[in-house]
Amino acid sequence: MSEVIAYMSNAKHIFGDGSEIEIGGLELDVLAGQKVAILGPNGSGKTTLLLLLMGLLRSHGGRVEIFGLDPYENFDKIKKNIGVIFQNIEAQLIAPTVKEDISYTPRNYNLPADEIERRVQKVLVLIGIEHIENKIIHYLSGGEKKKVALAGAMIMEPSLLILDEPFAGLDPRGVRELTALLQLFNDLYGTTVILSSHNVEISAQFADQLYVVAEGKIAIKGVPADIFKDIESLKKANLQAPGILELTYELKKNGLSVSPTSSLHEAVEQLTMLVKKRPQ
Repeated sequence: MSEVIAYMSNAKHIFGDGSEIEIGGLELDVLAGQKVAILGPNGSGKTTLLLLLMGLLRSHGGRVEIFGLDPYENFDKIKKNIGVIFQNIEAQLIAPTVKEDISYTPRNYNLPADEIERRVQKVLVLIGIEHIENKIIHYLSGGEKKKVALAGAMIMEPSLLILDEPFAGLDPRGVRELTALLQLFNDLYGTTVILSSHNVEISAQFADQLYVVAEGKIAIKGVPADIFKDIESLKKANLQAPGILELTYELKKNGLSVSPTSSLHEAVEQLTMLVKKRPQ
């Protein structure tokens, strides 16, 4: 049975001014090696959920665990095994050059210079940014900055990678490159990936488990195929369903023998069969 990497149930954070924010609803339980997407519109509670998992916010109620430990109380124990990419990349990249930024974490852990260099070169090559290792970060494109942040997050080869809105600001090519890199680390190291996004289509193509957060509650969870059977729940959560899914859903509502799907290939197959069955 796979190890539970992350768990959350009825978490609550109380701010200094007494205001509260809760993440209720269904339980979140992420297994080792899973690729999980937390879906929800802006303001739904996605980022709060991730901050609780990272141990950057304290849970004053319910239960939050990373590797079986309270992440806030055991932050120093778990931080080496978690890679993080925040939505605001600019604030995360703190060194002048690419190489200096990527090497920041291993230097902080006082690794030997030759080990730091080995790790830096390895992650540069894996991500495909060795040609910009001496570049000034300020002059990089948004996609390049995301790759540098990913290199810094993965240089210690953590077993868990948490990303907040990683696809924001990326063009289609940048999205494809980033998802391919996340898949690479999942395949290579068995890295568990938890990301937040409001883009249902991109997340469903990458993740094998989806959680839908709406108004501070985990309202839906399951594999993409099961969640996409209930398009009305996605709409209630103020999420835009994939275009192919909406098309096949509306065709079924209008009496055609079509099963709702987000797969272009499956949709084409179904529509082709319908056309072939039409009387000549």
